[in-house]
Amino acid sequence: MRKYKAIIFLFFITVPFGLNIQAEESTNDWPREIKIEKARIVIYQPQIENFTGDILESRAAIAVILKGTEEPVFGAAWFVNRVSTDLDTRMVTLEELKVTNVKFPEASEENINKLIKILETEMPKWTIELSLDRLLTSLDEEKASIAEANALNNDPPEIIFSTRPSILVLIDGDPIFKEMEGLSQYQYVVNTPFFIVKDVKNKTFFLFGDRKWYATKNIKEGWKITSKVPKELDQIAQKSEEDKKKEMSPEELKEYEAEEPLEAVIFVRTSPAELIQSDGEPEFGPIEGTQLLYMTNSENDVLMDISSQQYFILISGRWYTSKSMKKNDWKYVLPDKLSVDFSKIPTDSDMGTILPNVAGTPEAQEALLENTIPQTATVDRKTATVEVEYDGKPKFKDIEGTKMAYAENTDKSVLKIENKYYCVDDGIWFEASNPEGPWKVSIEVPDEVQEIPPESPVYNVKYVYVYDYTPEVVYVGYTPGYMGSYVYHGCVVYGTGYYYRPWYSYYYYPRPVTYGFGVHYNPYTGWGFSFGISYGWMSVSFGRPHYGWWGPAGYHHGYRHGYRHGYHHGYKRGYRAGYYAGNRNRPTTYNRNLYNNRSSGVAKTRPKYNNSPSNRIAVDNRKRVSPDTKVPKRNDVYTDKSGNVYKKSNDGWQKYDKGTWNKSDRPTKDKTKPASPSTREIPGRPSTGQAGKATKPATKPAPRPQTRPSTQPSARPAPNNTQNNLNKSHQSRQRGTQRTQSYKSMQSRPSGGARSTGGRRR
Repeated sequence: MRKYKAIIFLFFITVPFGLNIQAEESTNDWPREIKIEKARIVIYQPQIENFTGDILESRAAIAVILKGTEEPVFGAAWFVNRVSTDLDTRMVTLEELKVTNVKFPEASEENINKLIKILETEMPKWTIELSLDRLLTSLDEEKASIAEANALNNDPPEIIFSTRPSILVLIDGDPIFKEMEGLSQYQYVVNTPFFIVKDVKNKTFFLFGDRKWYATKNIKEGWKITSKVPKELDQIAQKSEEDKKKEMSPEELKEYEAEEPLEAVIFVRTSPAELIQSDGEPEFGPIEGTQLLYMTNSENDVLMDISSQQYFILISGRWYTSKSMKKNDWKYVLPDKLSVDFSKIPTDSDMGTILPNVAGTPEAQEALLENTIPQTATVDRKTATVEVEYDGKPKFKDIEGTKMAYAENTDKSVLKIENKYYCVDDGIWFEASNPEGPWKVSIEVPDEVQEIPPESPVYNVKYVYVYDYTPEVVYVGYTPGYMGSYVYHGCVVYGTGYYYRPWYSYYYYPRPVTYGFGVHYNPYTGWGFSFGISYGWMSVSFGRPHYGWWGPAGYHHGYRHGYRHGYHHGYKRGYRAGYYAGNRNRPTTYNRNLYNNRSSGVAKTRPKYNNSPSNRIAVDNRKRVSPDTKVPKRNDVYTDKSGNVYKKSNDGWQKYDKGTWNKSDRPTKDKTKPASPSTREIPGRPSTGQAGKATKPATKPAPRPQTRPSTQPSARPAPNNTQNNLNKSHQSRQRGTQRTQSYKSMQSRPSGGARSTGGRRR
């Protein structure tokens, strides 16, 4: 008892110093140690209990070591905090922490009250970083609720199969021609991201891609490489090429210039289509432990099920099957209806990358969970605004089945709801009484937004949220649905599958597409684009930007951060080298932080640490737990939902009891018991800085918790299968560590290097 009173006293005398739990991204290791004047506090990795909106509820095992003593005192603490995420770095920051429960054995009620007061004062000053992968695996342990998108369109596009190096050139409907400024003899195709020009006088079409010119008399076929190109057009193309090079890093530029351009077969389509290709006639190799074969000389995901003699291809996260690669009679297959052999594919095989698209696999579950993680930001209400430009006077079109309308003739997502106007721009809601502004930051999302069907081109705004606000700032966020990533039958898919008609009058405004660019999912970099679409084929500087093709992700960060130069890696180096080259750590459509687009208005998208003397007490991230501290140095200490502390040892579980670790292969079942002095719920208190009425997040997450969440250790029995829960926690923590290490490994992986796996062709 004297020890516990001393602990409380030490907390009191350290109040003026403050604590800043600051984690370096390069380490992100647990446990973390907080050094104060006369004690050390060791915090083990938090165990997630609930994640709603931008609010995370968790618990953690903690240990306190008094100065001058060697024996630590173990306990448990429950926290509620706001989450700040940065999907570019895959880091999650726990901010504004509030203690909702603590448990220290044998402590008196009076001392617990004092401890709560100290922690309430100090924890808002703490900043804890946790890798996204550790958070995902912890959420998996809790079996988080995941909402699925409704009524997506999975009808197959036209699927083209080629055995030669090929490029699919998409035009958004029938070609729209516009005279080139100062060059009346030439017209360019407005509604495509490719550089296609018509020589009106000679009735010839020219296409520039991968540093080569192609020409034809029929825009839809017959493209051949040519050296006879009008000088004026070549100058424009070369200027565009130089602009692309300026955007490349020195490494990317060196690699790009070292690659020899290849002659490609050109397929032009004016409706949704997808290109599948192999390096010569298809070659197949076995996938160990299954009745499946995979196409070894293709960058695409093509499998053959021996038992059914059916081909399976994966496009935009969707499976299609056919008896033939060439008949184009593909049919959609639900990911939870695939043969069981798909789930048996080894994770370290060449085809292990498709496991996120096989319902029921751990990889699919983690992809689903990642789809619930928001990219968050704090927005300054005074400086954040948006300018909306219309092609003529604002023109609105009704959203079928609702009382809302959206603006057709602008590149922004503008909604009319009753007599008010809303605009979603780079993950922020704005509102105005006039469609042309002035616009101010919204503090709530209209309920009607949830009625928008996927047939509407503004469907994705449903995934942008307002979490909370103060008189100065608004806390906002968006989940991957805003970027076109949706949950469907136990997997994530890209795009709604619907074709949205673009706007064209004086300006061309494209809408998001699902097919045509070989979109594939990667667990660490999100959605990337196919190897055929590399730097050399898209036109960046010519004409108006084409970012609408990829929704709010933008043109620059759409195609060129996908399978980077896989076209060359694949054909020159063989196997799936291009696939792995393109899946290195690069921001993609899926995980890029859109809030970084804004030059003003966003107060922060991640915390800025305060290293002033008043916050000089911090975690030693390099040493983590000091070597002279007698607490477990490994990240193997846990607490159950009743606050008991356990340690995973080589020969089983040990429970901390009466100052020692006792072997506990079968932990005692928790029983319902009344509140005791050693376990105390913190009374409710008003939300900090709340102004006006409560916000209404777009998916209506539960209200911000003000008191201990439903898992109160003093008010309900802990589960009877405590050991099973501990084992799950241990497995989740191990997998989170593995995922974090894998992500770091991808960052340093040389480009173009395909891993050696069990599915390789011979």
